[in-house]
Amino acid sequence: MSLQKGDKAPLFTLYNTERQEVSLADYAGKNVVLLFFPFAFTSVCTAELCEMRDNIATYASLNAEILAVSVDSLFTLGKFKEEQSLPFPLLSDFNKEVSKTYDCLYESFAFGTKGVSKRSAFVIDTEGVIQYAEVLENAGEVPNFTAVKAALA
Repeated sequence: MSLQKGDKAPLFTLYNTERQEVSLADYAGKNVVLLFFPFAFTSVCTAELCEMRDNIATYASLNAEILAVSVDSLFTLGKFKEEQSLPFPLLSDFNKEVSKTYDCLYESFAFGTKGVSKRSAFVIDTEGVIQYAEVLENAGEVPNFTAVKAALA
């Protein structure tokens, strides 16, 4: 059963690229845009996260923090974050637990890989309630950022 608007966002703790634990609970009282993406360094993922980077002021003005999650190792994510100058945390869901909890995990993906995060966007409000949920089956598409911003407004 997928998470829907009105559901309580499942709490989680993952490591960021600085090897520190980041918990969703740390963001209580803030809006969070939680993004899942398949792989660092791929064209669509890069475009998606760079769009978030380029619009960071818009999200900040909406009291929103951005968290981006993939099953890549924190070392891969660290290099990706550095190369793309991404100003928000990239979190490693290497064990795939959070992607499973949020019901956005491909059974099988490109190149025979298994257990890769589906490109997804969740808007979680200051009370920890999901206000927008979009899980894309097609990894070539990006989330509807207009709808994401509308959910925050």
